[in-house]
Amino acid sequence: MDIQEKIDALAKEEGTHFNCNRTALENDYANLEHEEGSLAIKILSIFGGFLATSFFLSFVFASGLFDTDWGLITFGLIIIAFAVWLNTYTSKLIVDTISVCSYAAGFLMLGLGLEMVHVDENIIGLICIVLSLLTLIITQNYILSFISILFINGSFLFLIAVNEVFSFMHVYNAALLLVLTYFFLHEEKVFKGSKIIAKLYNPLRIGLLVSAICGLIFVATKNIFDINIYYVWISSLIIIPLNIYVISIIIKIIGVEKANTKTLVYVLSVLFLIPSVFSPALSGALLLILLCFFTNYKTGFALSVIAFIYFVGQYYYDLNYTLLTKSIILFASGMVFLLFYFFLRSKLEADEKI
Repeated sequence: MDIQEKIDALAKEEGTHFNCNRTALENDYANLEHEEGSLAIKILSIFGGFLATSFFLSFVFASGLFDTDWGLITFGLIIIAFAVWLNTYTSKLIVDTISVCSYAAGFLMLGLGLEMVHVDENIIGLICIVLSLLTLIITQNYILSFISILFINGSFLFLIAVNEVFSFMHVYNAALLLVLTYFFLHEEKVFKGSKIIAKLYNPLRIGLLVSAICGLIFVATKNIFDINIYYVWISSLIIIPLNIYVISIIIKIIGVEKANTKTLVYVLSVLFLIPSVFSPALSGALLLILLCFFTNYKTGFALSVIAFIYFVGQYYYDLNYTLLTKSIILFASGMVFLLFYFFLRSKLEADEKI
């Protein structure tokens, strides 16, 4: 959905009293797309900045300048504040690189300093969450906001790990996927709800998507977290219905009205999703693919497809079956995908003829 369609949808929802500056909105939207389009360049720049920051920190620690715990804490807070101030002052690429690297280094030093003074690990995680939230409120810079969102979700994972409450991974994944589903399906409401959220929409979207993929990886890969396989299906109680819900919306949009066709789509969907009950990472990645496809979000779609391929390989590797049985399962899954493909292709060809 492009900006014109979003404005028209808002105008239809608000009625005759709706009024907006279309030119300003189009310019702001173009700037957001430019920021997203240059994300790869920014990531490469930040990667180089991280290497430089790593060498700098190695020199600092080797020189013994931060042998004191309070020195680490104080300097860490100063660097974090400096990074946030720098981003509010200007938004050039080189400044983004310096500020993000300083921001990450500041959190690292702050965490090490708090650990040295024996602050409880739960308090450290909460401090990181609060500082990251404050950063989101103070500055709406794309990259710094993206990093802050990753820090917030990483802190939640840290709290789950240090307290060994691994069952909360199901709550974590379900909450992230619910929020992402709302974000993708109700873009107009999100933009209309809050100016800050509207400005943070793009970094929130990519940050939550990456965090959701990381959460699914922790569930899919048994060696990371000690999650009992008999309870993994709990995540599927939320993820599978979300898939069906998104599929129902897509069906309406492409104009499927025949009851037999709808039944066929739902049956094929259920047939594919049932084997993923004990591997919620598969259905979770499929949900992300559907959401990104629905909103034509190319970056998220590519990340979701890569994650899905990884989860399929992990699922295949973890199966305690013979090679023949695994091959049959993959063959059956492939047949379901092909049926979906031929159905969608026939539908699109019918629309083109019309």
